[in-house]
Amino acid sequence: MVRLTKTFNFETAHALHGYDGKCKNIHGHSYKLFVTVKGKPSEDVGDVKLGMVMDFGDLKKIVNEEVVDIFDHAILLNQNSPHKHLGDHLIKEGHRVIFTDYQPSCENMMLWMVDRIKNRLPEHIELVKLKLHETENSYGEWLAEDNQ
Repeated sequence: MVRLTKTFNFETAHALHGYDGKCKNIHGHSYKLFVTVKGKPSEDVGDVKLGMVMDFGDLKKIVNEEVVDIFDHAILLNQNSPHKHLGDHLIKEGHRVIFTDYQPSCENMMLWMVDRIKNRLPEHIELVKLKLHETENSYGEWLAEDNQ
């Protein structure tokens, strides 16, 4: 087995309704997402991907379509909170708002990403880890081995 990791960057704002600190206010982060998959390198001499677990370009396409293109330069707001009204107003003003059915914390964002990415991976490739940095020194991790 071999593990591959690809890194992605995106800018996203959010607000945590009901939170007892500064993050209750709308604020943004320069997120850095590390996506790790594993599999066996192809041994088929007729395969254009010979020697590869997965083409990094294919992983990039999946993660960009399922995560980065959705979250980049958007604001995430919990649709089940009073922030829904604020989000509706922002949309009318031309802003990009993503309504979530969860509190848009780093942890919940990762859980949402796991499902999106796993559903797009080839059968022989396993998602084993996500690491999402909200700041340079604060991040969350999701590990497949912890969720079996």
